[in-house]
Amino acid sequence: MQEYWTKAVNFGEYLRTAEERMATPKTAEDTEKKEYYELGLQRMNRTLKTFKNDEAQIEKLQSKNFNGKILVISEAWCGDASATVPALVKFFEGRNEVKIFLRDSDTSLIDRYLTNGTQSIPKVLILNEDFSVRAVWGPRPEYGNELLRKFKQNPESYPRDDFYNDLQVYYARNRGKDAINEILNLI
Repeated sequence: MQEYWTKAVNFGEYLRTAEERMATPKTAEDTEKKEYYELGLQRMNRTLKTFKNDEAQIEKLQSKNFNGKILVISEAWCGDASATVPALVKFFEGRNEVKIFLRDSDTSLIDRYLTNGTQSIPKVLILNEDFSVRAVWGPRPEYGNELLRKFKQNPESYPRDDFYNDLQVYYARNRGKDAINEILNLI
């Protein structure tokens, strides 16, 4: 795991990479995802502006005496990631180091942590000080999973557009609080 940690980037580099891929796509995939990079950057910047630490969550983290690291497998074009990653970075800032491993640069890490057979992101790996994996979270908070199950059970009565809209409204209102709480429960 230490090798993946070494290859991972900090949040500033993550944002710069997204901006570069949006401005000057280097691959056909980057070109196809250009609008998603733009949306992801808008959402991340909104989260960075509106995120406020919850004192109860900070106290919960402090009570656990966690000295490990947080490694997030992500890509900036992902809607779930754009809602979650900046909140995690802000929450752990000054407490535990957070780095981001770009899923599309090397899929060997995400292939170890598939969600129902898919490379869904973000995946948050909670690492102990020795880089062993303590726990894994992701790709979205439980409420987001409930919305996904509702969509998959009956896409005719709950269409994809409604699911995506409801999920983004939830993310905008929740501002990462549920994701952070679920991750704290794993630490």
